[in-house]
Amino acid sequence: MAAVNHGADAVYIGAAGFSARAAAGNSLDEIEKLAAYAHFYKARVYIALNTLVFDSELEEVQKLIRDLWNAGADALIIQDLGILELDLPPIPLFASTQLDNRTVDRVRFLESAGFERVILARELSLGEIREIRQNTGVDLETFVHGALCACYSGRCYFSAAIGKRSANRGQCGQPCRLAWTLMNGQGLVLERDRHFLSLKDMNRSDYLHDLVEAGVTSFKIEGRLKDLAYVKNITAHYRKRLDDLLAGSSGYRAASSGRTLLFFTPDPLKTFNRGETDYFLSGRRGDIQSLNTPKSLGEKIGSVDQVDSRYFTLKGPHDLHNGDGLCFMNPSGKLEGFQVNRVDGDKIFPAGLSDLGKSRLFSGAIIYRNHDHVFQKKLAGASSERKIALDLSFIEIPQGFALQGRDEDGNAAEVWLETEKIQAKDEAPALATLKKQLSRLGESGFYLRTLNLPLKPYFVVTRELNRIRRELLESLSQKRSEAYVREPAKPRPDVLPLPVDHLDFTANVANSKAREFYKKRGVKTIDPAFELSEHGPGTVVMTLRYCILGALGQCRREAKSGPGMWKDPLFLENKSGRFQLELDCTRCEMRIKTV
Repeated sequence: MAAVNHGADAVYIGAAGFSARAAAGNSLDEIEKLAAYAHFYKARVYIALNTLVFDSELEEVQKLIRDLWNAGADALIIQDLGILELDLPPIPLFASTQLDNRTVDRVRFLESAGFERVILARELSLGEIREIRQNTGVDLETFVHGALCACYSGRCYFSAAIGKRSANRGQCGQPCRLAWTLMNGQGLVLERDRHFLSLKDMNRSDYLHDLVEAGVTSFKIEGRLKDLAYVKNITAHYRKRLDDLLAGSSGYRAASSGRTLLFFTPDPLKTFNRGETDYFLSGRRGDIQSLNTPKSLGEKIGSVDQVDSRYFTLKGPHDLHNGDGLCFMNPSGKLEGFQVNRVDGDKIFPAGLSDLGKSRLFSGAIIYRNHDHVFQKKLAGASSERKIALDLSFIEIPQGFALQGRDEDGNAAEVWLETEKIQAKDEAPALATLKKQLSRLGESGFYLRTLNLPLKPYFVVTRELNRIRRELLESLSQKRSEAYVREPAKPRPDVLPLPVDHLDFTANVANSKAREFYKKRGVKTIDPAFELSEHGPGTVVMTLRYCILGALGQCRREAKSGPGMWKDPLFLENKSGRFQLELDCTRCEMRIKTV
């Protein structure tokens, strides 16, 4: 609801099960309430049912989908293609990014299967998105903000290989956020305890116009399992950016209704972020990795000037306050943090540190604020207001008066006030009373865009004005709810053959319905999903466009081989296990294999 209030045109929400965030489940009652709330603004509710399904769960999933449709859901985002073979209600289907949607052929295939929207792989460049758009007709959605997985979505078996916690089952243990040691074949440590697979967070808010021109239909913010302040802040940030784009462009319109007023200034750096990257959107440029920490850094404040036993100072101005959370990288490259106890002029007194001289804070250290106390306090209260435009007219009728209302979507209502007409002796106060009472829309969900009054002001009892205004707002709210119509799924196209005979475990076929889906398309042999089979040494558990060697200045395509270059084999190791790196420099990809 906070996402809707802060300007979202649609939200994804996990149901009680089968969501890629197993810990972010919601009951049918909660989803029904959200759908009713969102539909008032013509915002949509999409259900994330994007995990693999086992045979024993198919009946449960089929019933759940019907219950979700009856609860008001507008579409399903799915990964398991076996769902297409179930007896479904007329609910539109979106292809999750977990389906590894990074080529024209893949998106064409999903379009031919009946998907009405495809959520593209995060790794795609603007040029690749444009090529897909030019060669397909399906709606395209792309991520614009949030946490990044290092691996192509749907092709990561790292967590399942380490601890039997499958990302494709919504149970990822996030081993890519752990520290690893990089070693060569002789056991020589090349880099110790670095977060090689932990990436910065995506921020593409400067590229919305480019993405629209490339053919993107919908912008997606990754945000489930984030806190309320994050949802408010990031949704509001993109609402403002998108409104600016709509105001300056012709041919585009908002996808939902209402005006969002913000009571704060959004800033993505003031809630959880690991640093920012556009992540391959403009090609391979800039650092996309966060090698030293997987935690939130926040906004850069400045560098330390002097360190006293009780306080420190910064070079240049700052706006730190009591209660702020600060962090820095110590001389060993490890993240440390503390809370601000007091700010006295340019002196900053940390809490819980009796002698800063014995700490690892040093002159020149870069200070980040990862908890802005004042900002968080603003977001803890009422931070936005989303209202529907309403035009009111108070007119004369033979029986007395009528209050007519029409909202921005054309819904109309009228309430009569049968009463004697008494022309006001003092016109100015009477007109002021009419304006005041009819303009009081309160918490109704509407804001007054225009108000038309009679040329001759009449005396009308205030109690009666309040009554007809209240009844009109109730009638309009009811009409908005009744006017919302969900778009049913379009007829599915005829089955087209898939030009492959064999699918390995990376096709993620976990049930008989998924096998049936592929058999209809001419596939002869199908290996079971990773989660249903045994795997020996040499199994690829991650496929990445991101490359560790490139992040460490050892890119083999850009640098000639020499004594400083690291030779194969290379391994990642920590207490969770040992894995081999495989570099495919022709494709500019990296794979991680079991050993």
